[in-house]
Amino acid sequence: MTVTASLEGLFEVEPGEARAPGSAAPAGAGKTFRGYDQGQCFLLPPSLDDWLDEDDEARFISEVVEELLDLTPVYASYASVSGAPPYDPRMMLKLLLFAYATGVTSSRELERRCKRDIAFRWLSGNQAPDYRSLARFRRRHLDALPGLFLQVLRVCAEAGLVRLGRVALDGTKLAANASRHKAMSYDRIVPKIDQLQAEVAALLAEAEAVDEAEDQQFGQDRRGDEVAPELARREGRLVKLRAAKDAIEADAAEKAAAVARKKADAAGQPPEQADAAVATAVDKAVPKPKAQRNFTDPEARMMKTVRGFDYAFNAQAVVDEGHQIVLSAEVTQQATDIQQFVPMAEQTLRNLDAAGIDRSPEVVLADAGYCSEANLEAADDLDAQVLIATGRQRHGESFPTVGAPDPVPEDASRRERMAHALRTEQGRADYARRKAIVEPAFGQMKTRQNAGQLRLRGLAGAQGEWLLHTICHNLRKLRVATAAGLAPA
Repeated sequence: MTVTASLEGLFEVEPGEARAPGSAAPAGAGKTFRGYDQGQCFLLPPSLDDWLDEDDEARFISEVVEELLDLTPVYASYASVSGAPPYDPRMMLKLLLFAYATGVTSSRELERRCKRDIAFRWLSGNQAPDYRSLARFRRRHLDALPGLFLQVLRVCAEAGLVRLGRVALDGTKLAANASRHKAMSYDRIVPKIDQLQAEVAALLAEAEAVDEAEDQQFGQDRRGDEVAPELARREGRLVKLRAAKDAIEADAAEKAAAVARKKADAAGQPPEQADAAVATAVDKAVPKPKAQRNFTDPEARMMKTVRGFDYAFNAQAVVDEGHQIVLSAEVTQQATDIQQFVPMAEQTLRNLDAAGIDRSPEVVLADAGYCSEANLEAADDLDAQVLIATGRQRHGESFPTVGAPDPVPEDASRRERMAHALRTEQGRADYARRKAIVEPAFGQMKTRQNAGQLRLRGLAGAQGEWLLHTICHNLRKLRVATAAGLAPA
């Protein structure tokens, strides 16, 4: 039996093409290939379910949405019966969760995947929502994401993935969907407004003169309400510049009011005197010349990132040590972390209570970016051992030596007591785990899910997208633990 004959029983083969006598055979012409026909039709209707692996992540996402999540808040937004039938929210949520879990954050790319990728086609039921529908669904249901986050946290807790031994708080910068070249500082905005106002006035005077001349030439019946393109562009820029100027001045007034209020409270001034001091400070507030506003995303702020200074948001997260489950997540416009300790601690306790977890973390870890007198004072009120890095020793402070700290003096400040706690054997062992708890969670989300670059603009959009990333992160941890037998299926 020849080789070709033996292959006919296993694969469909094509007969070789006849060659003219004496012609040279091309390389590989004697090889027998499997049959290939791009126009081949299916004999039976195909099933996408047969093409998707049993352990594919898409199946896990589908089961979570169908069996574990309560989508009542999502469906509630469709109370109106007017309009064309929308896509099923279950299908859209499955696509969104699976897309973010696999690093697809672009709605246009998600539309392409629904046509080309088996897992996306399986989730969508072989439908292909356009990118506008996908983007609108994502923006429309931002308010439902906190509830979904709590539901996923509850599922993780029931699966035994939330240990609440050590937890770590940290922040990371998320690049805003804004260009550094679409921004202007306060000292350039003011003269630019004056310049544009003069240009607009000149264009209006020129248009009026042209209208008068054309009225004399063509009569009074000609339309004169057409807006010149250059005039429309300048007026639009004027609106944006004035809005940016007002926003910078409002920020300066807000900061001046906060400083004045803090000084008045520290001096023990009565409320009337304190209010007068705040009002005076607001009246005298002057923006810094280099204070900037971005025209693409006015709510983004210039922050120091791994790529240098850029427009970004500061994302916060509290992560549990057991399986790196995110317990709480928040986004702020403040570049520093120092004001986020108390809000994140309070949010974590609220989330645990809402998720049906009646325990509190035993040890809370945070780096030196959270060290302040107010935060150390708040840490004393928490039902947990709080370890916040104190940073460098200041003049007049007495920090103990590492390894064998001296007894804490009775008159020690809060920073000195915290430094003592960090230098004990147990304190050093606990704090050494901080990076290993929270940094991998950030790294996994930024690497696997492309969480470092935001798609939505505005603070509300950034908050919703960060929550979406943390939900997908927790679901991936749940899937891995379930596959490994560490959590019930």
